[in-house]
Amino acid sequence: MSEFFTGDSNPWNLLTILALACVSVLSRAFFFLSQKPWDLPHWAQRGLQYAPIAALSAVIVPEIVMTQGALIHSLRDARLYAAAAGVAYFVWRKGAGQVVLGTIAVGMAVYLPLHVGLGW
Repeated sequence: MSEFFTGDSNPWNLLTILALACVSVLSRAFFFLSQKPWDLPHWAQRGLQYAPIAALSAVIVPEIVMTQGALIHSLRDARLYAAAAGVAYFVWRKGAGQVVLGTIAVGMAVYLPLHVGLGW
């Protein structure tokens, strides 16, 4: 990458970068270039409703059940109890109102005393 900034770059590298930029712009602007309204099929709309929770789960679950790339071996882990308390609060509130903020607050209220106070 340093040769790109020194001026010794290959012309093919520059052409590749420009081509990738064009493909990226065209693929992202494709929906704006059409003159007629474009609707997603019902199955796609329904599937996209689950995308945020799937992405959040992909980030959160490994953090809860793994430590340094290995599964946890002990129940003395504050993350397990904080996640359980957060899930219990979410189920209790049935997902209504400011449930996300409450879920975070309840999870942290359980996590901090266990982690900081007991050293879990």
